[in-house]
Amino acid sequence: MDKVELMMKSLQKAFNHSSDFTVRQVDWREGTSAILCFYSSLVDAKEVQRVLDTIYARLDTNKPFWSETLITTLEPFSLPLAIEHICNGETLIVIPETGDMLSLTVVNQVQRNPDEPNNEHVLRGSHEGLVEGLETNLALLRKRIHNPALVVKSFSIGKETNTKAYYLYIDGVIKPETLDEIEKRIDAINIEYFYSVGQLSDELEDSVWSPFPQLLNTERPDRVVANLVEGKVVLLTNISPTALIAPVTFFSFYQSPDDYNGRVLVGTFYRIVRLMSFLAAVFLPAFYIAIISFHFEVLPLELSNQVKNDVNEIPYRPLIEALILEIIMELIRESSIRLPQSVGQTIGIVGGLVIGDAIVSAGLVSNLMVIVVALTAISSYVVPSVELNTSIRMLRFPFMLLASLFGFFGIVIGVVVLLIHLINLSSLKQPYFAPIVPFQPKEIYKVFVRGPYFKPTVQVTTFSPPKDNSVKNGDTP
Repeated sequence: MDKVELMMKSLQKAFNHSSDFTVRQVDWREGTSAILCFYSSLVDAKEVQRVLDTIYARLDTNKPFWSETLITTLEPFSLPLAIEHICNGETLIVIPETGDMLSLTVVNQVQRNPDEPNNEHVLRGSHEGLVEGLETNLALLRKRIHNPALVVKSFSIGKETNTKAYYLYIDGVIKPETLDEIEKRIDAINIEYFYSVGQLSDELEDSVWSPFPQLLNTERPDRVVANLVEGKVVLLTNISPTALIAPVTFFSFYQSPDDYNGRVLVGTFYRIVRLMSFLAAVFLPAFYIAIISFHFEVLPLELSNQVKNDVNEIPYRPLIEALILEIIMELIRESSIRLPQSVGQTIGIVGGLVIGDAIVSAGLVSNLMVIVVALTAISSYVVPSVELNTSIRMLRFPFMLLASLFGFFGIVIGVVVLLIHLINLSSLKQPYFAPIVPFQPKEIYKVFVRGPYFKPTVQVTTFSPPKDNSVKNGDTP
């Protein structure tokens, strides 16, 4: 058995005789043979043949062909190195006589268009979205940041899967301690098989058991860029369109690109509305239970009589009443997500109307409880972040239990515990509840107010440019 056949058999064995692994012998210079090997599922075979034809046309000349094609020269042949390059989607040309190994990069890209993410719609601004392709995602970001200070570093996740990932930051803007911390955590990742971005999130979060996410997930390139210029680090993988952003604060999840695409007052108003929706989504069912169970005196007399008449017809405690409706709402939500989009919308509307009307008519819940749960659901869906949305829906259940046991006092206990947890939580060792704790007076207004882009300067009085063409001190030209 000659050297070519022996090497071909070793390659086939290394790739477990996989059906999509192609290895064949091709003619080379001066009567020698070479081995061509690649994954047909990752490579455009027609393009490979075209490049080979170009190479054959130059073999009889002394012109170097690799400078005019997609060929690059690698280190001398070794089986582990060959496996690494082939698994990355490259085509290898191995010359057994000399041990030379050439790499041909003709990747068959299978990915969707960078359409707007379905879970992050905006009214104005960019309608592009990240995809399951690193090169496309990096192109979307480079298109927005024309600066070599945008640094892209690659690393691999999963000892067996060798999934490629990147972390990005802007040099000179990111804090050195933030960069050191993310690099330390990336180096400490120990995963055998990587198949979900949630695994990476679990490895990087400060407290994985906290109900609050410590990494911001987004599929919008404009949102990624906005966080990069604030000195944050972004992580991308080639198996998911989701970008992970850190460090973040609790209030980062309540900011939307629409805040900055619209007018200042409008953006400020809706940001305050979102923050107020957190209070309604978490505490409204608990307040209802506390009032019905312990504190009827806080209601006006007319309303108190009407509520008592409704509640007296319900055969069980308000907590059970609230749990029934909340669980039904969660079931409707889950079913609408899992079903096809056209059917899912019908399930949501029909389920909400028919079940809501039937359950009130049957005397299982009161009309006021239906209103409270509906307002709670609407408030929880206002959050721009899907992760925090889920956390808020979970938080209302312990508050409902505390309210049913101790009334308003139970709610106060829950609020104290919640605040202690938020104050002690961190994201990449940065305070999660900033700028409230630690208190930063100069930054706290940004939580509620969408400030204008320009700095306070003297505005020009006409549309004509000033005589001095230079713009000084931020004046508008």
